[in-house]
Amino acid sequence: MAGGTGGIRYLILGLLTQQPRSVYGIRRFVQNLNWLVGTPSFGSLYPALRALQKEGLVTLDHAARQDGPLKKIYTITQAGREALKDWIDRPIAPEPTLKTFALRLILADSLSQAGLISLIHQRRAQVAANLAALEEIVTTGDPAIGLGQRLTLEYGLTVARAELAWLDSMLNRLSGEPLPAEVVRDDRIAHPL
Repeated sequence: MAGGTGGIRYLILGLLTQQPRSVYGIRRFVQNLNWLVGTPSFGSLYPALRALQKEGLVTLDHAARQDGPLKKIYTITQAGREALKDWIDRPIAPEPTLKTFALRLILADSLSQAGLISLIHQRRAQVAANLAALEEIVTTGDPAIGLGQRLTLEYGLTVARAELAWLDSMLNRLSGEPLPAEVVRDDRIAHPL
């Protein structure tokens, strides 16, 4: 889930910077992004929350409900905010996974604009290198390559090109430069941040 066992801690802290949440609220939010970062089980959320509480990074309060037992609400502490900031400020590994990038992107509200731009530049460099490697394979094409491998190469090329276009549009938007005309025509991308 979300960049390994450490990732879930920072995902929780990042979500709690937005508002206090129950474990169900945390899981429900992440379920919407399951295909991108995975969905933590309750069996992984509860131990992570207990550890964060023990370390003084979150607090636990109980809220009354009309029907049923008290609701457990977690809130981030100042120490939790500092731990999250320290993690966000750490450089990403040279070959971050898409899940690692997506996790940092989900927590973009905790990044400075310069930090967000740096994150996107890092991802762009990685995707550009992956695209170049795929293009090299296609250029030096092995005649014995099978259908499945060809389809995978085409898929990889398409995904890398699309991601580069999105990353470039985000860098343009964040730097305040005008967007290219083809991006402006796509109203899913042209709205302001």
